[in-house]
Amino acid sequence: MLSRQAAYDFVKGRIANQNLFKHMLATEAVMEDLAERLGEDRALWGLTGLLHDLDLDVTEGDMTRHGRVAYEVLGGMDVPEELRRAVLAHVGHVAAESRLERAIVAADPVTGLITAGALVVPTRKLADVKVESLRKRMKEKRFAANVSREQIATCVGLGLELEEFLGLALRAMQRVSADLGL
Repeated sequence: MLSRQAAYDFVKGRIANQNLFKHMLATEAVMEDLAERLGEDRALWGLTGLLHDLDLDVTEGDMTRHGRVAYEVLGGMDVPEELRRAVLAHVGHVAAESRLERAIVAADPVTGLITAGALVVPTRKLADVKVESLRKRMKEKRFAANVSREQIATCVGLGLELEEFLGLALRAMQRVSADLGL
């Protein structure tokens, strides 16, 4: 399987948008911590988070192509089919059936909610974001309006209550906060 360093270098060389790159790092961290919590393969789940949006710069928001282009690119790399399929599932091109697929569906948008949560605290730091605040913000449709609350809520399909999932994701992002600039 592709090493984390090789995947990081590939993404770093391919993604020009630094906010997108940071989102991918955040998703990697959330997926790693989810894997640990659920007794899954931390390396595989982390790579899935790191690579899930590798085509977004190329597809330029065309959601009919997003995921599909990444799937093809990943076909030429040493990654398992389950990772490639999870990339398709995170944008709805295939149904999210496996735990890995369900995890990336929930993890992808939660990083956006948490980042937005950090940007509204006075320090603009993840260390000052509270789970309770995130839970309340979930109900505010205009806050981080492009973040799918429905996808985040699918965490229950992994056996996690919303509050536990938000806490896990927040702690994961806090762990890599220096890389995220938050």
